[in-house]
Amino acid sequence: MPTSDVPAGVVMAVSLSPAHSMAKVSQPEIRLLSGLGVGGDAHRGRTVQHRSRVARDPSQPNLRQLHLVHAELHDELTALGYEVGPGQMGENVTTRGLDLLSLPAGARLRLGASAVVEVTGLRNPCRQLEGVAAGLMAATLDRDEAGGLVRKAGVMAVVRADGAVRPGDPVTAELPPLPHVPLAPV
Repeated sequence: MPTSDVPAGVVMAVSLSPAHSMAKVSQPEIRLLSGLGVGGDAHRGRTVQHRSRVARDPSQPNLRQLHLVHAELHDELTALGYEVGPGQMGENVTTRGLDLLSLPAGARLRLGASAVVEVTGLRNPCRQLEGVAAGLMAATLDRDEAGGLVRKAGVMAVVRADGAVRPGDPVTAELPPLPHVPLAPV
């Protein structure tokens, strides 16, 4: 059941790539598979699929089955002169109207009629963003008032319930019990 103090949002785009590439291709629909990720996506699996993580320890659980980015980040980047659209930063789901970065670890998002994902942490912007546009990695980083690093490149999640997700679908959030744990890079 969604919490009233967390706003709802909408899915703006869904994307996948069967290859290990930065950009993902927009689709009319993606299928989320419980415990695995996005059907047909190179990052689908119970254990890590990101090549750098596989090289370190291929038996680690895959806490990065789904990558979500808020369209407001695309707006911010466009205002800075970058031409970045859905899927170009590697995200599977682009949302609008829900502050993904302020969610605590363990928050659950319902996407569409039946898909449920659990937010595991922040995406740590990587150098591959430089292949999209020079300076893009730095543009997805900021500093807070205390000088702490702010990562704005979206959140990662694991799939808890199967379902189809399409542009226009609602996104609602359910917060975990208190105390909330802030998101950290995964």
